[in-house]
Amino acid sequence: MLNAQKTRLVKSKASELGFSFCGISKAEFLADEAPRLEEWLKRNYQGKMSYLENHIDKRLDPTLLVPGAKSVISLVYNYFPKKDLAAENEFKIAKYAYGEDYHFVIKDKLKLLLESIQRGIGEIHGRAFVDSAPVMERAWAAKSGIGWIGKNSLLLNREMGSFFFLAELITDLELDYDDQTAKDYCGTCTACMDACPTDAIPAPYVVDGSKCISYYTIELKDELPASVRGRFENWIFGCDICQDVCPWNSFSTPHTESRFEPHPDLAEMTKRDWVEITEDIFERLFDKSALKRARLQGVIRNIANEANVGGPKK
Repeated sequence: MLNAQKTRLVKSKASELGFSFCGISKAEFLADEAPRLEEWLKRNYQGKMSYLENHIDKRLDPTLLVPGAKSVISLVYNYFPKKDLAAENEFKIAKYAYGEDYHFVIKDKLKLLLESIQRGIGEIHGRAFVDSAPVMERAWAAKSGIGWIGKNSLLLNREMGSFFFLAELITDLELDYDDQTAKDYCGTCTACMDACPTDAIPAPYVVDGSKCISYYTIELKDELPASVRGRFENWIFGCDICQDVCPWNSFSTPHTESRFEPHPDLAEMTKRDWVEITEDIFERLFDKSALKRARLQGVIRNIANEANVGGPKK
């Protein structure tokens, strides 16, 4: 089978499984990313996310992750909800955490994609990645032309904004490569930079991860510093501020993935409900959600930061 035929098959199967975009790049060292990553780490923008300091060689070279790799298949999966639950005066969680944990949902899709490719082409070797290994997913997606990296460091696409998950298949399958880095359409807009309440975007295209609300509410396991008390604008798990204000997200359309639908009671949660949340309610609402990464005590800590309240109700 010719590379062009194999490439069409891969993209066709990805579309059938619900992926909005599929871009393909040659698996090679990301020379342009190396100095940027080094500078970012030197400035300690990773905060206490020490795992970002590990496996730098693999992060920049996919052939070290998957020996014999020839192609990086980048994929986009929409998670924009039918209803935005982030009411102005209530506590808020990031849209990506409304339903089932995306790691499981997308991994299942990638497994099916790999099986479909093998049925159509034959035995191939590769690994699937969903934000769980040292893979520079935004760089690969941009390299394949899916979108450009915006001033908030997220991948932007002209047709659907940025409310989507990125995933990769790194494989020894040789394909036709897109390799058409998308044009930057941010222009003079600084909406994301201006809106960030913790000043986590100190310069265009640079995010200080150690100041991001998502970092504070999910990654940081210590007590929150006094300097950020009450500064999260009611976000208690993750943050969508820089995406919500981005003009390109006016093109976002609701996803069709049933596994991303929130528990029916989640939309009814008031500030008082959150303050009085119990372990049983937490487990019922977020049984399979990515929100469980923060655990109940972490969510309670984040609520206290915004509401100056005590611990969970017994």
